[in-house]
Amino acid sequence: MGRKKKTTKRKKSLIAETITPYTANSFSFEDMIDNIVQGDNLTVLRLIPDNSINLIITSPPYFKQRDYGSGIGNEKTVEQYIENLIFVFSECVRILRKDGSIVFNLGDKYLEGSLQLIPHRFAIEVLKTFPVKIVNNITWVKLNPTPRQYQKRLVSSSEPFFHFVKSDGYYYNLGDYMNNKGTKIKRTNGNNIGKKYFELIENSSLTLAQKKMALCELQEIIEEVKSGKIESFRMKIKGIHSEPFGGQDGGRKYQLMKKGFTIIKIKGEPIKRDIIECAVETIKGSKHPAIYPLSIIKELIKLLSRPDDIVLDPFIGSGTTAVAAKELGRKYIGIEINKEYCEYARGRLKNIGLEKPLELFS
Repeated sequence: MGRKKKTTKRKKSLIAETITPYTANSFSFEDMIDNIVQGDNLTVLRLIPDNSINLIITSPPYFKQRDYGSGIGNEKTVEQYIENLIFVFSECVRILRKDGSIVFNLGDKYLEGSLQLIPHRFAIEVLKTFPVKIVNNITWVKLNPTPRQYQKRLVSSSEPFFHFVKSDGYYYNLGDYMNNKGTKIKRTNGNNIGKKYFELIENSSLTLAQKKMALCELQEIIEEVKSGKIESFRMKIKGIHSEPFGGQDGGRKYQLMKKGFTIIKIKGEPIKRDIIECAVETIKGSKHPAIYPLSIIKELIKLLSRPDDIVLDPFIGSGTTAVAAKELGRKYIGIEINKEYCEYARGRLKNIGLEKPLELFS
């Protein structure tokens, strides 16, 4: 009870007060956790200690795409827009733990009929400016893009999520990523497994001895699939399939040369790609003009953080990152300059049992 009273008093004292970076008498970092903080994100980020955040996921306002009210996105030039994003990214790098990750989702923009490549220009500027690496450019493919009919260009239907890290020791939980989307390969039953390879072997230019060996090993690998030891397999046959480049003794190229074939085992889960196919989401009653899908953010949080880790979004908007973090048992910090968006985000959080608003005006 004592902590709630203390937070309430701070809230009242901050409503009409301008907070500057590194203010000594401002609320503590601990007070920000599991809160939506209203204020300029640079001001708030500078109050957060170095190396304290596990994961940062955000989608800044896109350049001249929508009217967000104020702040980033309303710059006169693309260069100014990217420069302002770099200022925010600088603070993100500072507060990120060495085992943490930063994920930025950005949209592009056409100016005078030319695509500006804003996301990639931003990513290149980041690599030039900071000692970070890009692990992946995860592409969001929109299943329901805006239904427009252009005469001289195709409809844009994808956006990048750039995954940055500042050390090779970043946390990564590939096993929990996309494991609930029905993406498992359905094994073929009965005599259909490997049927095409039997036919290819018979029609190949392999010697009789090589064909016999290939048929024997093919049957063995099929039994491994049926028993569940492996997920699937691929077979390459000399003279039919293209040969791999490079390779060492004992590798696939060597096997093709000596045996005339090679078998590639696919173990465990199917390959997890850097593409997420998902529809654009809309939420009834939302005041925010652009909401990225909750399902994507949940997958990234599962991939890049542990339970009880702190997930921060410096452009929290409608609160999607905070909602995803709370539902997955992570702590969160949301920063948003627009008061109306803050109120809406807090309302969404109330629906999952959380209510602890905190305001910072600057």
